[in-house]
Amino acid sequence: MQLSRRYVTRLVAAVGLIGLTCVALLIPVPYVTMKPGPAFDTLGDFEGKPMFTFGDDVKTYPTSGTLDFTTVSVTRNETHLRTLDLIDAYFSDDTAVVPRALVYPDGQTAKQSKAQSAAQLDGSKDSSKVAALRAAGFKVGETPLVATVDKNGAAHGQLETGDLIREVDGQRVTSSTQAADLIGGRKPGTKVTITITRKGATETYELTTKADDQDASRSRIGIGVSTRYSYPFEIDNNVGRSIGGPSAGTMFALAIYDRLTPGPLTGGLKIAGTGEMAADGTVGSIGGVQQKIAGAHRQGAKIFLVPSANCAEAVKGDTHGLKLVRITKLDDAISSIEALAENRSAKVPTCS
Repeated sequence: MQLSRRYVTRLVAAVGLIGLTCVALLIPVPYVTMKPGPAFDTLGDFEGKPMFTFGDDVKTYPTSGTLDFTTVSVTRNETHLRTLDLIDAYFSDDTAVVPRALVYPDGQTAKQSKAQSAAQLDGSKDSSKVAALRAAGFKVGETPLVATVDKNGAAHGQLETGDLIREVDGQRVTSSTQAADLIGGRKPGTKVTITITRKGATETYELTTKADDQDASRSRIGIGVSTRYSYPFEIDNNVGRSIGGPSAGTMFALAIYDRLTPGPLTGGLKIAGTGEMAADGTVGSIGGVQQKIAGAHRQGAKIFLVPSANCAEAVKGDTHGLKLVRITKLDDAISSIEALAENRSAKVPTCS
């Protein structure tokens, strides 16, 4: 039997369309997925070791309940999704699809991405420790530290990374903010005297300031300033490099605070949460809040602490029946947990 030309043409077109569709489904696309990751109790162990250990002479107190930090499982930098993967993600309530460039900037290697995530975790460990100690009534000293030196700035060839800034124009400085204000508040083009400690020796340098590129009224000497903290005693955060990023900071701080203050903070409640923690106790926004809520639910949490800036996003998705407590400062989180520990129906700030 001879097939008609029209039939053959349609058959070829259909086969071609099927082939193109199959190819399209297998072509890599510039997106990544975000899925619920595991949750870890900051009052418990991590990879076989207590998450927090304290110096031998430090008085700590028993705890109860859980204070879980939550994670998000993100497509690895070296993995490229296909259209078929995105279709599968579309039908999952707890999976988000976001542009790849938002997570992995163009040109960033897997090694660079891992290093950045590890640096963020290290910063989170420090700031959460400072915030928790201060909330518990302990004093934490701080000294401004030269973190970077711009090769085109006034400090190039004189100040070095790691220098501890002791004085500005003879005035003792005790924070990076104070140092930046004393330098930046003067008229550009004027001289400033910086006294530093380098390898145990004190040095003094006179530098001529330059105008800030973004604000011509502000002075700059071409350095980036960070902080070196002096802790009253030893606290070790034993979360390893298998976890990265800054978003566990709030739960780190709550766990340290709970261990250093009398009485179990949670009253036995299963609590999870997220939020970047600044040294001054401010809770910063994070990514993947809906995935973290889902992960907390899977772990059995009943209450979830949400940074205020993430509340609107949190309530757009499935809350899984969790009580979403809104927090802006570490003190907010502590007071809300204390209220709920005493009365499960206590009125606290929520995402609504």
